[in-house]
Amino acid sequence: MVKKQTAGRDHLGDFAPKFAELNDDVLFGQVWAREKELSFRDRSMITCASLMSQGLFPQLEDHMKMAKKNGVTKEEMVELITHLAFYAGWPKAWSAFGLAKKIYTD
Repeated sequence: MVKKQTAGRDHLGDFAPKFAELNDDVLFGQVWAREKELSFRDRSMITCASLMSQGLFPQLEDHMKMAKKNGVTKEEMVELITHLAFYAGWPKAWSAFGLAKKIYTD
């Protein structure tokens, strides 16, 4: 059983309750829960690729941690970043590698 997502309510519940609800119940509760269509591992890889491509590194850090929990190996994350360096940009890859090194060296 997957742990219910509460990050939205934990961080924004009092300030932006509707956004928190959509984050926890719709994005993670409904979309991420569709394991028959895509595994958590695959969703994690897709999400990390998207966040890196956009340069959204605070969110990428959290999703890399989730990716590791969802079975994405260090070697797969390194390959994902290396591949995207040519499409998303070399500086973004350097930044992503800094996060990956921290997360996957634990």
